[in-house]
Amino acid sequence: MLTGVGQGLLDEPVDGQAAAGGQASAVALDVGLDLAVLEAGAGTGPVTRALAGLLRPADHLDVVEINPRFVEALNGALRTDAALAAAADRIRILPGSITEVPLDRRYDAVVSGLPFTNFAPDEVRTVLDRYLSVLRPGGHLTYFAYLGTAPARALVAGRSEAARHRAVAGVLAEYGKRYGQGRSTVWRNLPPAYVHHLRAP
Repeated sequence: MLTGVGQGLLDEPVDGQAAAGGQASAVALDVGLDLAVLEAGAGTGPVTRALAGLLRPADHLDVVEINPRFVEALNGALRTDAALAAAADRIRILPGSITEVPLDRRYDAVVSGLPFTNFAPDEVRTVLDRYLSVLRPGGHLTYFAYLGTAPARALVAGRSEAARHRAVAGVLAEYGKRYGQGRSTVWRNLPPAYVHHLRAP
């Protein structure tokens, strides 16, 4: 059950990414750790801002983003955005692919904003394995998916795309079965979002 600051975040109108970030942070904060969080696929930073507001003085946030334009925007936001600037000394922006960027610490929580439905099945597996490899034992992985998008994609996708979507869903189901800790639903998001929770062995 979420308590405290994480639940407070989820009580606000947020998108699926910010909700995922709040839930991952709440789980780690509830166990009283000096928190190390990894965010992958930050985009323009909605989750990054949410996480920054939850960081305590001894916590750290590493943000991996592959798009150079987003990397530049995030670095600028560390100076100009109030929430990010307040925690800038505890945030690192790491440009590159999550499967390739060097990471020099283990994490208590990983928050993924990557759109797995846009990936090949083997790429999804590689990314999930990387997440699990950098988590501390018992660390929390969270990612989100929007409700209702799979049927919509099925209506417009060709045969090969539909097969890829099914294969990606199969990979996610496999990891959910092995490591899953359930999922929650953010109904106030448009569209509503599932937030999936996994735990590293």
